[in-house]
Amino acid sequence: MTRDTVIKAAGTYVEDGTFLTEMQARLAIRSESPREDSAPDHLRYLNEQMRPLLEGMGFSCQILPNTKLDRIPALYAERIEGPDLPTILTYGHGDVLWGMAGDWKENRSPWEATLAGERIYGRGIVDNKGQHSINLAALRIVLAERGRLGFNTKVLIEMGEESGSPGLAEMAEDHKELLAADVLIASDGPRVSTHVPTVFLGARGGHGFHLICELREGAHHSGNWGGLLPNAGIRLAHALATITDAKGRIAIREWTPGTIPANVHDALKKIEMEFGSDDPQTDDTWGEPDLKGPEQVYGWCNFEILAYKCGRPEAPVNAIPGSAKATCQLRYVVGVDRERILPALREHLDAHGFDDIRIEPMDRGFFRATRTDPDNAWTRLAVASIRETTGKEPAVQPNFGGSLPNEVFAETLGLPTVWIPHSHPSCSQHAPDEHMMVAVAKEATEMMAGLFWDIGEGRLQ
Repeated sequence: MTRDTVIKAAGTYVEDGTFLTEMQARLAIRSESPREDSAPDHLRYLNEQMRPLLEGMGFSCQILPNTKLDRIPALYAERIEGPDLPTILTYGHGDVLWGMAGDWKENRSPWEATLAGERIYGRGIVDNKGQHSINLAALRIVLAERGRLGFNTKVLIEMGEESGSPGLAEMAEDHKELLAADVLIASDGPRVSTHVPTVFLGARGGHGFHLICELREGAHHSGNWGGLLPNAGIRLAHALATITDAKGRIAIREWTPGTIPANVHDALKKIEMEFGSDDPQTDDTWGEPDLKGPEQVYGWCNFEILAYKCGRPEAPVNAIPGSAKATCQLRYVVGVDRERILPALREHLDAHGFDDIRIEPMDRGFFRATRTDPDNAWTRLAVASIRETTGKEPAVQPNFGGSLPNEVFAETLGLPTVWIPHSHPSCSQHAPDEHMMVAVAKEATEMMAGLFWDIGEGRLQ
């Protein structure tokens, strides 16, 4: 019974096809959370896949109802080995986005785990069924080898992350004592590159809103009225142009952190981003001047126009539009006051003479920015353990560029958060041909088994 034995067993789990077999059953459940009639599929995933696995490992399980959207419940499980032992909370989501059947190459089905060369294809293989399956398998392997974990473990699997995790915050608030732990250790999102193990400690926030210019009802002939009536599309375009310069640098300084903390900056300078042959060409002159690559994506903020509509784009006519609408988003980091995002925008637009532009918040899709201190003891343990297992120096991201419901764990539950992703930048999550690299799956299972072994050995300092 040694660490090396556990690492070898973890690699075998992927090499002998066990991981693929488990994923074939889990991916076959069409748990698309945006689909209104998805409740039976969500319960199938939790009760037919997660519950038997966890109960077989000595966990007690219960379904937690969602008070905000009842068709997306969650499963809570716990294995308590002793009151004086550290308690780990791990998280995953069993819901997926639309399968997009018919758009996958070589007629692959999104609902089948298909091995092709060095890749496993299927909807949810990386986002997120495959990732939390690896973590649960690593726990099972350590338990089988040692006979105990050596720590207490709590598991939360939700079914609504792809729909913005409605109700998750309320669930955490209602069950604070149940979910109490010393740390969150979970997996989602991509590594910084395929062959570089990664630890990220939080996520950028996402804040969506609409900007609307409504000057009048209907449209009027551009020949008869041109030069007399203001054009709503032009007004809105000029308002948007005040928010950034021509290279995307944000002009509203409250929408930026001002500076990047020194230890965050040091971590970001060590990261090398990976781009595939099918990825778009990046522009080093875009965004905040003097920030490059990881600093721009993980350390700063960006404003995006996601959609813009005025008139009838599908059938333009010679008419001056009376209204225009832009759907916008701010991705932001710790250091930006979330409560000031829209008030600061209002003040900015008014100061530039655009008091006729209305701000309309989105109904959902808001995530707060979070970041655990890179010098946290749990971070140091994870980095040292991964280094020992793989012989590689893992990249440490103070936060990753996307958004997760990490504020539920970091703020509501008050936990340090350590995320260890098992995907890679070109995995096609949310798109046709979503896939996981077999080599990454093997290394990920080995890393997680090693980390759980080390926690059970009391290596936290």
